[in-house]
Amino acid sequence: MTVTAVPNLTVRDFAPADQDAVRQLIIAAFPSDREARLVHTLRHCGALVLEQVAVDESGRIVGHVAYSRVTPAAVGRGQAMQIACLAPVSVWPELQHKGVGTTLTRNSLEKLKECGEELVLVLGPPAYFPRFGFDADLAKKVQGPYAGGAFMALALSEDCLRDLPIEVAFATPFEDFE
Repeated sequence: MTVTAVPNLTVRDFAPADQDAVRQLIIAAFPSDREARLVHTLRHCGALVLEQVAVDESGRIVGHVAYSRVTPAAVGRGQAMQIACLAPVSVWPELQHKGVGTTLTRNSLEKLKECGEELVLVLGPPAYFPRFGFDADLAKKVQGPYAGGAFMALALSEDCLRDLPIEVAFATPFEDFE
């Protein structure tokens, strides 16, 4: 696990009691409340595959990550592929660049792999996500509403690579971002 500047950081699954603290965290981490509304909607429509929080030694939630289901096309080799979208990763502004997001992302990707997810997609900073293995070239094999250098993919299993290229659809709440 990554060493952070936040002592005794614990990563655990989201619990219903975390909802208000997570909302405040996401709003603080982004310039608007769009991401907080996205997570709320994804959570309540049943589209989240995994949601985790990072908690400091005092019990304060200092980071959050959410993954939602991405649906492969109804036809083709990859129709049974398990695909998730990472969005968003949030850390309190005063704790950013201290390893919280890295620890949270690495931990959650490992849990996704253990749960049988095969491919993870992200639309995010090209300078940040490649450290976890996300690749813009691999994402070019995924046809959907997003494209470009900020759209990246990470294969969690070698088997999924044989089923690419693939066409996908993101959970409906993402339409607010298109």
